[in-house]
This record gives sequence, structure tokens and C-alpha cells, in this order.
Amino acid sequence: MKKVTIVGSGFAALTAVRELRKREAEAEITLVSPQAVFEYLPGIIWIPPGLRQGEDLRIPLQRFFQRMQVRHFAAAATGLKDGGRTLLTERGEVINDGLLICSGGRFLKKLPGIEHAITPCEGIAAAERIRDRLRELRSGTIAIGFGGNPKEPAAMRGGPMFEFLFGIDQQLRREGRRENFRLVFFTPGEKPGQRLGPKAVEGLLREMKKRNIDTHLGYKIKAFTQSKVITEGGEFDTDLTLFMPGMTGNLWFDNSELPRSPGGLIQADRHCRVSGMEKVYVAGDSGSFPGPEWMPKQAHMADLQARAAATNLVAELRGEPAEATFRAELVCIVDSQRAGMLVTRTESRNFMLPPMRLLHWVKRAYEWWYLRQYRN
Repeated sequence: MKKVTIVGSGFAALTAVRELRKREAEAEITLVSPQAVFEYLPGIIWIPPGLRQGEDLRIPLQRFFQRMQVRHFAAAATGLKDGGRTLLTERGEVINDGLLICSGGRFLKKLPGIEHAITPCEGIAAAERIRDRLRELRSGTIAIGFGGNPKEPAAMRGGPMFEFLFGIDQQLRREGRRENFRLVFFTPGEKPGQRLGPKAVEGLLREMKKRNIDTHLGYKIKAFTQSKVITEGGEFDTDLTLFMPGMTGNLWFDNSELPRSPGGLIQADRHCRVSGMEKVYVAGDSGSFPGPEWMPKQAHMADLQARAAATNLVAELRGEPAEATFRAELVCIVDSQRAGMLVTRTESRNFMLPPMRLLHWVKRAYEWWYLRQYRN
């Protein structure tokens, strides 16, 4: 019986579990993560207005693991040796015949004073901090922006910041407080949302203007203080700052033989195989993959990569050609609590639907559909 180890318990890891079990019923699967819990991060945009509570998005995985016959090893990874056959953890070594790394990425927090900003996609707790700060504020300036990893253009996550921007605007209007606040969107890029496509850039900027949201675009971010955002193009006051930095690899990658991209992620090929290693695959935010420059770091992309990685790992364990690939595809609904703007992008087409009430409910329905496979 082959032993397969999966690192992580996010989108890519859980999709890999389902794909592995479908293709290799007898495999002994061990999933390594600190907790047997899945946090559905796309839903955190609805925590500040109270549309979701933390417990709605924090899904215990014990029953899912039982159904999938997965052994959960509760520990954090600390390194890798023996060409990938031995995973090092804080609770000891885990031996495998095949390894799938789905442990996500790490936010680059090198900017001076970045501790004064909240990074929403760090999880449910961060969204709850935003909710609580909004309740405390009576007036002031709210600054919302994102950056990137200059050595890894794909390692950024800007979409959720547009959702927090439009969602907070909508929340303040619903509460009758919008006139007491200035909202400022900032990013080093001159065209925010460029990875979504030209039409999306126009639509996002048009929506900001419509909502009386100020912009500070095209200037490198230098630092944060408790009350300021400082860029090469000047500085402005803020009472609450939400900022999504670029991403890099996990710290435990440093204690391994894993090949790294210039930006610190695990170097992989179009089959999700880790370059130069046997029976070692990566999916999701941990990896640097060949593809178009706009290829996103998002849940949908992680799922597609996880399916390819699991398919190829099973093939390699059987001594068969590992030829599955993933398609580069961006699909997102930029939600504002009342309406959503649909954006899709592939290598051959780019499509956008303007904000519609129906798309907000489509996003909520998708959340229910996606999570039902993991709920008890």
C-alpha cells in the first residue's frame, strides 16, 4: 500500500484528498496540518457587515477525513529531506512514497510599520478585527490597498481588497455613516486589477468614482504608521489601514531541498511536479508555475492545480506517464454585499459582467455548494 502525504488543509489540499481517493482507493493518505479545520477565506468579506460569523466559515474536517479514510497528523511542517521522502514536523518525521505540498504561501511583511495594517487574508481573525474596528470608528479615513512580490508577479492577491473596499463602502451607506468617512484605495500599480483584464480595470475605476472613493495609484509604498500611509508619491492620513502584501514561500521551505523560484515559491512544471524531484508535487499558493503573467493565486486555480497534481502523483506511483496539466483560468465575482461583478479570463478570452444583484446571490450559493462536501 502506497503512503501519500499531503501538507496543508486548504483548498488545494482538500481537493487533492478527494482526487487521490477517487483514483487510488487503497492509498494510505496522511494529511499534515496544525488543525483539522478548513477556513473558507472567500467568505471573510462578509464578516465585517455581519453576513457571516467566524463559525460559519470555520469547517471541522474530522468527518470528512473519516469518509475519505485520511489520517490527520496534527503538526506544522518544519522541513524536508531524503529527496522528499521524509517530511519533518514539530512532532517528528512522516515518511511517504509520494508527497503533495499544499501549505499555502506567506505574506511578505518587510515594509516598515506594516504591523499597523490589517492583512485580511490572514484569516477569519483578521476579518473579525476589521469588523470590530469599523464598529469603533465614528469618522475618519479608511485606506485599502495591496502590493506584490517584485520577484514573483503572480504572487499577489488583490481581488479580495476590491471586495473589502466596495463592501465597506456599502456597509457604511447602509448604516447611514458614509458621509463621515473618506475611503482611499492605493496600490503601486497605475491600473488596479490589471490581472483581471482591461475591461475589469475600467469597471473597477468607474465603480470607485461612482462611490466617491479616492485613489492613490502608481506609487511605490514606503512605510506605514499608526495614522499614515507613506508612498514615494506622498503620504496621507488614515484611521484604519487594510493592506494585502505580496506572497512568498513558507519558512519551512528553507529547511529543505526544494527548488525555489526567484520570489521564494516552489518551482514546478506544467504538470505540478516539483522540478528535479521524484514523486513530489505542489499545488496552490506554495508553487510557482509556468503560465500567463496574469495567472491568479486564488482558490479556483488551486483546485485545478490540485487535480492535476494528484492525478500525476498517482500515475507516477504506478509507474505510468504523468501527463496531466491544468488550465490557466481566472474566475471571480467581485462582491459588494449587494451586487457582484463577474470576471473570467483564460488564455483565449476575457469576459466581464457589470455589477448585478443576482451575482451576489450566485456567490453565496456557490459557497453553500462548495462547503457542503466538507461539512459534517
